[in-house]
Amino acid sequence: MTKKVSIGGVLIGGGEKVRIQSMTTTKTCDIDQTLAQISRLAAAGCEVVRVAVRDEKDASAIKNIKEKSPIPVVADIHFSSKLAVLAIESGADKVRINPGNIGSEDKIKEVADCVKAHHIPVRVGANTGSIEKSFLEKYGKSEISLVESALYNARILEKYGVSDIVLSVKASDVSLCVKAYRLLANKSDYPLHLGVTEAGTKESGIVKSSVGIGTLLLDGIGDTIRVSLSADPVEEIYAAKRILRACGLEDDFVDVVACPTCGRCEWDCMVLAEKVEKKVFGVNKKLKIAVMGCVVNGPGEAKDADLGIAGGKEFCVLFKHGEPFLRVPVQEAEHAFSKVLDELINR
Repeated sequence: MTKKVSIGGVLIGGGEKVRIQSMTTTKTCDIDQTLAQISRLAAAGCEVVRVAVRDEKDASAIKNIKEKSPIPVVADIHFSSKLAVLAIESGADKVRINPGNIGSEDKIKEVADCVKAHHIPVRVGANTGSIEKSFLEKYGKSEISLVESALYNARILEKYGVSDIVLSVKASDVSLCVKAYRLLANKSDYPLHLGVTEAGTKESGIVKSSVGIGTLLLDGIGDTIRVSLSADPVEEIYAAKRILRACGLEDDFVDVVACPTCGRCEWDCMVLAEKVEKKVFGVNKKLKIAVMGCVVNGPGEAKDADLGIAGGKEFCVLFKHGEPFLRVPVQEAEHAFSKVLDELINR
């Protein structure tokens, strides 16, 4: 089990549930726009948010952002220990540094001293795009160089008295990413932040992230996750939720099962399945809903569903736990099903 770390009161590691993170896409010093995006992320289910700190204006803005943010704020730092210190002094709940570009040991010590003084955690975020030259020369671009880079910098932080450390070893190559995290999990008990970096656009990025993050979560590896997408960051939260649910790491949600349809399907069950999924996505209740294509296998395949529907050319049958209880014309099926579903959700 990993160590437990607090990010502005949100606990990660040590048996806590896997937390969902994202990152804003706004210019951080645009405080109103940044807060508006953070509010949207929090409403969608984000538990920790990261903001880019590119200059002193961004670092200083964290003070005002943190005062109004509904969730902890993490400062994302590259190339400058000075900006890391300023962000921490402005109230960041956590700071993320990249070992490949933050600078010499003296620079890391500057960050360590400030982190320790303000009692906040630090994430050492190694990725394939910024591994130190010495590790690349020795191990090439591999899981070993990623892990050794992260651990080397964690040891420097430890040397200067920092113990609240989170590690990540991201790669855009899914296989390499999984190998790196598995290796790191065997070498350290620090909490691990999972992600496939530069995963891509919404569709391809969700697939790559689901394979990489999902594989690791099913291995019991990972304490926080971010699904990195070239899309509205709220989409990252929706994807992260679905990954956690698919891995059995969330309980209070409505699970919608739907058959892939085949030549036996004589009604538009796919449209209803999509409507149902949108309707129940944000409902925090443990239920199973089945939208099935035909009455031949529908009830049997969804025997344990709280509510289900299966159809034919002219009629649809609604059932509970596999047992039919209502037969309606196809044209009335959606209305009848929605009515019973509403009653079930609001019960």
